[in-house]
Amino acid sequence: MRYRIAVCDDSAADRQYISDLVGRWADRAGHGVQADTFTSAESFLFHYAEKKDYDILLLDIEMGAMDGVTMAKKLRKDNDTIQIIFITGYSDYIAEGYEVAALHYLMKPVREEKLFSVLDRAANKLAKNEKVLHFEVGGEMLRVPIYQIRYADVMGNYVTIHAESDFTVRKTLGELERELDDRFYRAGRSVIVNLAQITRVTKTEIRLNDGTAIPLPRGAYDGVNRAIINMR
Repeated sequence: MRYRIAVCDDSAADRQYISDLVGRWADRAGHGVQADTFTSAESFLFHYAEKKDYDILLLDIEMGAMDGVTMAKKLRKDNDTIQIIFITGYSDYIAEGYEVAALHYLMKPVREEKLFSVLDRAANKLAKNEKVLHFEVGGEMLRVPIYQIRYADVMGNYVTIHAESDFTVRKTLGELERELDDRFYRAGRSVIVNLAQITRVTKTEIRLNDGTAIPLPRGAYDGVNRAIINMR
């Protein structure tokens, strides 16, 4: 596979170090890589506005006028597939990663083996994003990339799938669950949720990044949180 990777960091030494590691990872894994470096969030967004084709973003959090978390929120408004890996010297920002579906946080100084592991995960998730499901709806065949499915709920013998649009098919939730992958979690008898879409979990509900609130069955809180931690 060939990937376009952006390294955004206001430290020249850190940019060079991370770029060198990315090159070594690509050589080891047998991937082709085009790695571009950016000195600020603003310079990345200026470039990105013209050509929105990056697969992986290695993003420093503590930068100048615009920090990495703010930039990631802007990026997520129209790109839900790019794999965002935050690089930081502090652990204070980790909770904010939920809002932008960050793949991982790497603490400075970044260790080679840790970065390689996270880049492997990013490559695997990008490969999964290519998987699609097909549903027959109203005499037409719908092609739906799995990553677009936010959640699915059941009523009787029908499942409603909430993706870029909502549609209902005659299928059991168990049948749909077997077609999905490990990004999805069955939170009780009536709903399956995309873990990458979750921004907050309370004892009573799951909140998705589009604002949707999904009631959480009694006793399901710990299981959902474990699934999110294991996914990340």
